[in-house]
Amino acid sequence: MGTSYSITVIDETRKLTEAEIRTAIDGALAEVDGQMSNWNPASEISRFNAQTGTRPVTLSRELAMVMDAAEQVHLASDGRFDTTLGPLIELWGFGAPGAHEMPGEAQITDAMARIGHGRILAREGAALRKRQGDAQVYLSAIGKGYGVDRVARAIAELGATDFMVEIGGDMYAAGRNPNGLPWQIGIETPAALGGGVYDVVGISGVGLATSGDYRNYFEQDGQRFSHVIDPTTGRPVTHRTASTTVIAENSMLADAWATAMLVLGRERGLEIARAHDVAVMFIDHADSEAGFASATSPRYDALVA
Repeated sequence: MGTSYSITVIDETRKLTEAEIRTAIDGALAEVDGQMSNWNPASEISRFNAQTGTRPVTLSRELAMVMDAAEQVHLASDGRFDTTLGPLIELWGFGAPGAHEMPGEAQITDAMARIGHGRILAREGAALRKRQGDAQVYLSAIGKGYGVDRVARAIAELGATDFMVEIGGDMYAAGRNPNGLPWQIGIETPAALGGGVYDVVGISGVGLATSGDYRNYFEQDGQRFSHVIDPTTGRPVTHRTASTTVIAENSMLADAWATAMLVLGRERGLEIARAHDVAVMFIDHADSEAGFASATSPRYDALVA
C-alpha cells in the first residue's frame, strides 16, 4: 500500500503473545496485498487490469465485496467516488513520481473517455466485466480501508476485544483504550506545514478515515492544484474544503466516503450526508484564508456526542 501501519492490542490476561499477533497481522496484510494491491503486479486486481478483453472475470469474495461497496458509494455520491480515475491521476502527475504540469484540454478529454466507474465497469453476479478493454481499477481510496478491517478481523479472531488498527491514517477501533475510554483519535488541522490537532473524537466499534488536499499538490502560474480530482470535470477541485473525516461501520466505507466527500465539498457533501446518513466533518479554509471552519452532519454529531 506504500504506507505505514500502527496497531495496539490490549491483552490484560496475557493470553496472547506478540508473535501470535504479528503472525495474524502479516497473514491478513499478505491476503489483502494478493487481492487488492495496485502495487503488486501479481495481485488479483492487477491481473484484472492487465487483461484487455471485455469478458466477465470472476472475483474473489473479498474483492467482490469491495467492488460492491465502491459501486454503492459511487452511486450515492453523484459519481464523485470513482475507482477508474487512474488516467486522470497520471495525467495530472499524481501517480508515479514525476513532474507536475497542467495538462491541455485535449489531454483531459482523452483521459475522461477512459474513466467512469458506472460507465466502463459492470458487475455481473460474482464477476466484474470491462465495458472498455482499457479500463483500469485503482483501489487506493477503498482498499486501504478494507485492509484495516481485514487486520481488525484477524486480531478479533485471536480473542482480543480491545484494539486499534491504523493503516496510513485509516483506522478501526474496538473496545476501550488503556484508560478504559473509547479510543481517542486526533483529527489533524489541514495545514500544508502541519497545524497540530484540530479536534479529538472518541470511537469504538467503528471505522474512521480522513482525506485532505493539503499534502499532495503543486502550484503553477500562481494557481494551486491538489491531487483531489473531480471525475465529472477531469480537474482538481476548486472548493474550499480542505479535509473530510468520516466515521462508518467499518474502515472500508469510511475510506471511500471520506474521499467522496472531499471531492464533493461541504455544500453538496452535507446534502448527500443527510440523505444517506453519513457521519462526516468538513474542515474548510476560512474566508480570510487565515484559519479553518468546520461543519458536521447530524449523524456525525450523534456519534461523537
